[in-house]
Amino acid sequence: MNDLLNDDFDSPRHQNDRNGDVEMGSQRPMNSGELGLDDFFKKVQQIEKQYEKLNELLQKLQDAHEESKAVTKAAVMKAIKQRMEKDVDEVGKIARLIKSKIEELDKENLANRNKPGCGKGSAVDRSRTATTVSLKKKFKDKMAEFQTLRENIHHEYREVVERRVFTVTGNRADEETIDRLIETGDSEQIFQKAIQQQGRGQIMGTLAEIQERHDAVRELERKLLELQQVFLDIAVLVDAQGDMLDNIESQVSTAVDHVQSGTTALQKAKKLQRNSRKWMCFAIIILLIIVAIILVGVLKPWQSNKGA
Repeated sequence: MNDLLNDDFDSPRHQNDRNGDVEMGSQRPMNSGELGLDDFFKKVQQIEKQYEKLNELLQKLQDAHEESKAVTKAAVMKAIKQRMEKDVDEVGKIARLIKSKIEELDKENLANRNKPGCGKGSAVDRSRTATTVSLKKKFKDKMAEFQTLRENIHHEYREVVERRVFTVTGNRADEETIDRLIETGDSEQIFQKAIQQQGRGQIMGTLAEIQERHDAVRELERKLLELQQVFLDIAVLVDAQGDMLDNIESQVSTAVDHVQSGTTALQKAKKLQRNSRKWMCFAIIILLIIVAIILVGVLKPWQSNKGA
């Protein structure tokens, strides 16, 4: 992709150079600033920096989730919950910022087509479009990773609850019981028998931890689901422009093949031209020799010498 973008970036400059030399003589080629690429790639770099922040936050959330699976105390679970909620809120802010910046690039790409040499299908336009679509694909993939995290949290929360119930009661609860506990967070009824046998004091810590975990998972899922809409919005844009990017890459690849074929053909033509010149020289030399022989045969200069 970088080669594609670099080729596209350089093409208009080289094309303008050639046009200036051959057609216009003194026409000055437009630089990247005039073509609108300098400002464009600065904005692309800003978006890339936001992607780096998303990567860091995703890693923090994954680490916190792994840490939470081994927690057995409500206070520790609460601290992890608060940390994760703060990070998810930050993810939401960055995701919406990236989405708005990409939408701005789309609008600017359309406006940039009004500049000389930057019309639809030009090298500059292809470069801008390909880069923007690439950013969208990257954003879509990153949002998908956060949705995968949400699914993992939900699935592994169920496993943790099943282990807690088994640890306290010594029995494996059926799916309906686990579903009810996950839905309501009310575990006291499920642990009623254990409370009677072991005493409320010994069980209350586990009950509080399960309730805190339930609240954390529900809140995190809610916040991550809000990101789902951002994910869907960008997915629609990516799917709509995915074929366009494939066509751009295909066209550039085809153009490169044509250029390479043309270069090879030109080299062959030059070689043939050199060979043709060489054989023409040989033919002229042979022709001159034949003419000389004929002249000698006709004039017979040796007979003239004898007559003298």
